[in-house]
Amino acid sequence: QVQLVESGGGLVQPGGSLRLSCAASGSILGFRTMGWYRQAPGKERERVATIIRGGSTNYADSVKGRFTISTDVAKNTFYLQMNSLKPEDTAVYYCNVGSSVWGQGTQVTVSS
Repeated sequence: QVQLVESGGGLVQPGGSLRLSCAASGSILGFRTMGWYRQAPGKERERVATIIRGGSTNYADSVKGRFTISTDVAKNTFYLQMNSLKPEDTAVYYCNVGSSVWGQGTQVTVSS
């Protein structure tokens, strides 16, 4: 089974940017959907952004216009570019493929 490893999280000031990466141990071509989710303390995990094979994307209302999901199939990697970050974006971010394969998570903290 393919394994996922996230990277790129960290501490950033409000208004700043981060790019998260999700590297797969094998080909991601076979998966119909890839996505990013997040879970803040005391809250349920929520969908942030998804991309479907063929390129169709979908975003949570809270991140539309600020976050962009993209893929690099040749590198078996997909990304989440996060701009104009807000304190409420603070959470552990998880990548997912095929609805059932999850990464270990990477912490994003937005604070001054």
